[in-house]
Amino acid sequence: MLKDSPFSDAKALLVTFSEVNVHASGGAWITVPFAAGGTSRTCDLKKLETAQDILGVGSLPAGHYTQLRLVVSSAALYFENVSSGAACAPMIAPPAGTTASVDVPSGELKLNREFDLASSGGTRILLDFDGDQSVKQTGNANAKNGARYMMTPVISVVSVQ
Repeated sequence: MLKDSPFSDAKALLVTFSEVNVHASGGAWITVPFAAGGTSRTCDLKKLETAQDILGVGSLPAGHYTQLRLVVSSAALYFENVSSGAACAPMIAPPAGTTASVDVPSGELKLNREFDLASSGGTRILLDFDGDQSVKQTGNANAKNGARYMMTPVISVVSVQ
């Protein structure tokens, strides 16, 4: 699950995830399917300021896990209009108006939070993306149109249940 803290200068921050993975202790990365299927999932992190949404859902073998990894394929800020529809979906139409792309240098977000899965039941992990600390303007400070932004994600694991 994913929620957000605000990025104050934007009306929408669309981030498209292409993979959600977990790392089994002593093993390999395991891909967790996206909620509602699909090969990617886009979230408007501005809408997640007051809500939560499920990013990935799937069955995993019981055992100890050492990391979560979110692979980001694209990110963009929208300054004039909010996005329409749900906070997260297989695809979200970009809102009209002034926009700026956001570079994600590594293309992936790794969270070093260990957790155990029992052989029965489920585990819910809530992540909080801090937009204000994560997205910084890197050039052209006088105009949003054409400005460059970089995302150095600040994500905390709020809970593992």
